[in-house]
Amino acid sequence: MTQGQSSVEHPRLADFTTDLRVIPVSIICIGIGVIGAYLALILLKLIYLFTNLFFFHTWSFVYKSPALNTLGWLELFVPVVGGLLVGVMARYGSERIRGHGIPEAIEAILLKGSRVEPRVAVLKPISAAIAIGSGGPFGAEGPIIMTGGATGSLIAQFFHMSASERKTLLVAGAAAGMSATFAAPVSAVLLAVELLLFEWKPRSLIPVAMASATAAAARHYLLGLGPLFPIPEHHIAMSAAGLASCMLVGLLAGILAALLSSAIYLVEDGFSHLPVHWMWWPAIGAIAVGIGGIYFPQALGVGYDVIATMLDHDVAFTTLLGILIVKGLIWSISLGSGTSGGVLAPLLIMGGALGGLESRFLPNFGVGLWPLVSMAAVLAGALGAPLTAVVFAFELTHDPGVLLPLLISALVSYGLVVLTLPRSILTEKLSRRGYHLSREYIVDPMESLAVEEVMRTQFAKLTPEPTLDQVREALRVDDGLPVQRLFPIQDEQGNMLGVVPRWNLEQFAAGNKGTNLLPLIVEKPVIAYNDERLTSVVQRIASTGLTKLPVVRRTEPQKVIGIVSLSDLLKARLAAQDSEDRRERVLHLTVPLLFRGREEGNSKRDDS
Repeated sequence: MTQGQSSVEHPRLADFTTDLRVIPVSIICIGIGVIGAYLALILLKLIYLFTNLFFFHTWSFVYKSPALNTLGWLELFVPVVGGLLVGVMARYGSERIRGHGIPEAIEAILLKGSRVEPRVAVLKPISAAIAIGSGGPFGAEGPIIMTGGATGSLIAQFFHMSASERKTLLVAGAAAGMSATFAAPVSAVLLAVELLLFEWKPRSLIPVAMASATAAAARHYLLGLGPLFPIPEHHIAMSAAGLASCMLVGLLAGILAALLSSAIYLVEDGFSHLPVHWMWWPAIGAIAVGIGGIYFPQALGVGYDVIATMLDHDVAFTTLLGILIVKGLIWSISLGSGTSGGVLAPLLIMGGALGGLESRFLPNFGVGLWPLVSMAAVLAGALGAPLTAVVFAFELTHDPGVLLPLLISALVSYGLVVLTLPRSILTEKLSRRGYHLSREYIVDPMESLAVEEVMRTQFAKLTPEPTLDQVREALRVDDGLPVQRLFPIQDEQGNMLGVVPRWNLEQFAAGNKGTNLLPLIVEKPVIAYNDERLTSVVQRIASTGLTKLPVVRRTEPQKVIGIVSLSDLLKARLAAQDSEDRRERVLHLTVPLLFRGREEGNSKRDDS
């Protein structure tokens, strides 16, 4: 590529790239926060309404547990009807309402420029309310995350915004919905960072946090104050046995998380072999829900009341075992069938049941401790979001005494799942759709290196009217040095007048470009500054199509001090890979000089 005039901007050196654009985006996100709180209220009321319609045949928006129904064996057909309605809505409305919401939000962010169809914002909450209200063992958080995200995306599409800004508004809507549903504004932001934003930048973090905080504040007037599951504080001085117990809880929670993740997609594979259209799958999967509900009705519905009971009471062993087994089976089967519902509440319930069983043989630090710790650990392993799980458990209970046990168990569970499964319960669905993503957030090595650390400093320069011998000497390739592809042209004072690409200079030396070099000079080349981060130069190369740039200092923009090329930029990648792969012992144990002198003295006395 030849050099050419360019109006490429050279960004100022700073820790962050955020500009004033973050202010109007944050203002919009405050409005999204209010909308998200109302959406959470509407979804919860819809769930209560459909629960009353399906199980009690009454028109009421007041919550009533489906476990209290008196339908008898007719209860078997309630989830089937709900599954059939969801299947019809998915086929003739939008297929995007299938699933538990978060993978669909991730897919919209990564593959669709953060654009969500308007009908998804309407059909997703209705389908989720029908699925849960008819006994589906799901939570409201996945659907509200997708609904809030769809609303944020729709609002963004009415403004003149980039794809990155649309993503911010989509995630702001998702965080607002979760914040209002669970009275958990901080964990909603962490969930956004760990699962949805795929970046940690002020330009997105600030607006998303504003939306989450606004939704939490609005929740006070719509749904009441938090926490959702208040429990007595645990004042714990962890002994060695207690810390070891936390690790054991995390280990067992990680195993459960891995089993549940695998079970869902095993069931999904089984449904894919059925000789019927996927529209019928939710109704078929709902048969398992109906059977499970007949034998163990506590496994039906959202189950927030079940979570509260496990955290505040000693639940019977048989009840805990029934919740763990029945809830796990009907949840895996129904979610694998492609119906609409969330994963957070079911994971909390099953994790709590596991913790309740473990509390029979673990040290007693108070009622509800091990169920709560196990809840967070299962969530951390299944979602691959340990910080979200820890803060979420704290915000649900407002119990600061459990932070250390939560942290230990969540990280052990997370580590186990990371080492045993290639993907989480959320990203596996994306992988099955042909899209693989990395969940590891690192600082790009090109952000940590400056141009002067990789640029070529030994290079030939030419005057505006060189002789052929000077041109041929400049084109000569020295042994051990890479071929110079760009040649600065400077005046007698050393000021750059322009540049000439190598292939033009070779044509000139061969006599194919006339006898005057001046017409071949690019007078206003695109440049790089010596203190710039390599990321900026990569973006400039990508936008201009050039592969090599002259390097100057900001204080002396006419003095060429080096040349940076595309191959030079790869040095940062090689250095990063070397730091990952090369192992070496830096320190070696040696005998201290004081003792060495004594040993030498003793040796001499022995010789004498």
